[in-house]
Amino acid sequence: MGKIKVLQTIRQGKIGGGESHVLTLVKELDKNIFEPIVLSFTPGPMVDELEKAGIKTHVIYTEKGFDFSVTKQVKQLLINEKIELVHNHGTRATSNLWWACKGLNIPMLYTVHGWSFHDDQSYLYRKARITSEWLLTRQVNTTISVSYSNQKSGQEEIPGFKSEVIRYGIDVEKFDYTYPNSTVRADYNIPADKVIIGYIVRMDIQKDPITMVKAYKQVCEKQDNMVLLMIGEGPLLQEAKDLIKEYGIEDKVIFDKFRQDVPNVLAGIDIYCLPSLWEGLPIGMLEALAMRKCIVATAVDGSKEVLVDEENALVVETQNPDMLAAKLIRAVSDADLRDKLSANALKTIQAEFTAAIMTRKVEDLYLRTLGKK
Repeated sequence: MGKIKVLQTIRQGKIGGGESHVLTLVKELDKNIFEPIVLSFTPGPMVDELEKAGIKTHVIYTEKGFDFSVTKQVKQLLINEKIELVHNHGTRATSNLWWACKGLNIPMLYTVHGWSFHDDQSYLYRKARITSEWLLTRQVNTTISVSYSNQKSGQEEIPGFKSEVIRYGIDVEKFDYTYPNSTVRADYNIPADKVIIGYIVRMDIQKDPITMVKAYKQVCEKQDNMVLLMIGEGPLLQEAKDLIKEYGIEDKVIFDKFRQDVPNVLAGIDIYCLPSLWEGLPIGMLEALAMRKCIVATAVDGSKEVLVDEENALVVETQNPDMLAAKLIRAVSDADLRDKLSANALKTIQAEFTAAIMTRKVEDLYLRTLGKK
């Protein structure tokens, strides 16, 4: 019997949370049973990395969801590659595979990497997104939730919603806490005695860089032995820069664009800060836990399923710069606390969030979906 051909589909070739998940999954899948093939709807470093790893990868360009102009190309790809199962990652990928898979009677799975509807959206727009998710989740054989919180949100908002929870797993070989010789301090000329706070995100309303900056201003008033490393781009980047200039703390903040060497960056920082307003289950945070970092983060959605305040992280409320500042001041000033939290962070990953644990669950679902188990 030949290998089972599974098409992994993702909206873009840039590396974000969902894209990191795809990279981990295709690497970890049992190649004696499955042959993974990837379809991305834009080129980018994820595509390059997959091709380097010998994974057959296709790009059919579109930046839109429900783009029926690509359906013919998608359908031909499914036929040419003799795909038996499609695993869609995210709304855009699912919406662009749905019609072609229906026409060919190919089963589909849909991993929700965080819902497309949020509380900050207008009423009509949010309702439209919920309707879209309702439609898509009805077309697939199984929806996968990456956290119990995300599953609960789906059940509360989408009529008749059902899903299986398979939480993310981290490639602990790639994100190895023993990573030697990080170049971060040399790259940014940061002295050895400075504590580095890492804020490594897309700077948009979800990740709340403004609260990050407001809190950091208070940290600067109490401490002088740290630097804030803000890595990423996004619509709120300039506003964050302007606020830092207004506060007069430019000498204590370093900005850079996204970097592809994430393990190197994580190895070089001391504290990983994530003041998000919502999350499905943040892969960047899990990667930081795997790298034995001290985490300071908000207790939202999937994050609160992983983080335990004072045990493996310091947990704060959303949009509360005073609380965030207080926790960051503790983390900066107390090396013993950082060591305790970081040791427990690694134990959390090893117990529940490795790539192997996740992938065995995904493989089991693949076989059940195809009636082979």
